[in-house]
Amino acid sequence: MITNEQREKLRGWFAGRLPEDLFEELTELTVDREEITVVGRIPEPRLAEDASDAEREAALESRVQEFRERTREDRMAVARDAEHRFRRKVSWGVECGGRRALFTHVAAPVMTRLRQPERQVLDTLIAGGVARSRSDALAWCVRLVQRHTDDWLAELRDSLEHVQRVRAQGPDAETDHTPPADDEE
Repeated sequence: MITNEQREKLRGWFAGRLPEDLFEELTELTVDREEITVVGRIPEPRLAEDASDAEREAALESRVQEFRERTREDRMAVARDAEHRFRRKVSWGVECGGRRALFTHVAAPVMTRLRQPERQVLDTLIAGGVARSRSDALAWCVRLVQRHTDDWLAELRDSLEHVQRVRAQGPDAETDHTPPADDEE
């Protein structure tokens, strides 16, 4: 975890380093041990007021894709500088018309692959002294969920047992379904 002062310096570095016209606004900068995620707002496409939902969705999707392709070299240059300086990978995302899109970002292994928001929960537990490592923090989370959802988990297990019984009675079951011979009555 980083301090608020370190986070402010990091945000300031990106605000000063990003090309002036890259984003309308730098809306979010999150960081953990592996990754810095930079999210900025980009202008919405101009559409007629009576544009359909499908047209709006297609226009937003196209705007995000256009931004990603057009700014790739600039973003890569900033990322190279930041990765050298801060020793973390840099990931990018945009907000456009109420829609949020993240580009390729890190999925760090912690017994499974977790995205940055999940890793931040684990890192907070470590910083708070609840756990010694991400593995310990993840185990702690699992135990907490288990304790507070025993009834739900029991119902889920019962449902899974029912599914297994139904599958066992299906066409692939190993029972003999050949009709008896005429003389075996």
